[in-house]
Amino acid sequence: MSEPQLSLVFIGLGSNLEHPVTQIKKARVAINRLERVQEVAFSSLYQSSPMGDKDQPDYINAVMAVNTNLKPIDLLRRLQQIENQQGRVREGERWTARTLDLDILLYGDQHIDIPDLLIPHYGIADRTFVLYPLYEIAPKLDIPGFGHISDLIAKIPFDGLEKMTT
Repeated sequence: MSEPQLSLVFIGLGSNLEHPVTQIKKARVAINRLERVQEVAFSSLYQSSPMGDKDQPDYINAVMAVNTNLKPIDLLRRLQQIENQQGRVREGERWTARTLDLDILLYGDQHIDIPDLLIPHYGIADRTFVLYPLYEIAPKLDIPGFGHISDLIAKIPFDGLEKMTT
């Protein structure tokens, strides 16, 4: 039986606790160690204000492109294991401080809507800390259901986002 076809997948990485830059770098290494996952590109790191409660540290964000033939739900479970290994605590509230947040933003051109996974990611078109690093590594990307990334970027100002030199 042949292996499933490779898909290009974009993963959003974010952290604002316990040395966020280190958390993102460790997550990149851990993702690269996953079986049947190969890095294609990794964006610069970006600093952004937190969503929700503003009484928390700024976030460090990046986007990683990988090729994989894992099923989307299997990739999600592996990413959640990495989050847990890096101290992620799930309290049920959205937009709280965290050591690591890994989100599957896009999985090829698939639309997926199952209880634990919505692809394209529901916030992909509205978040500077996702769009700008995504644009950096995939400037010709068409996002299923949302349009061309350059059109989305044109609607969202860079304000509040800082590209890091690290």
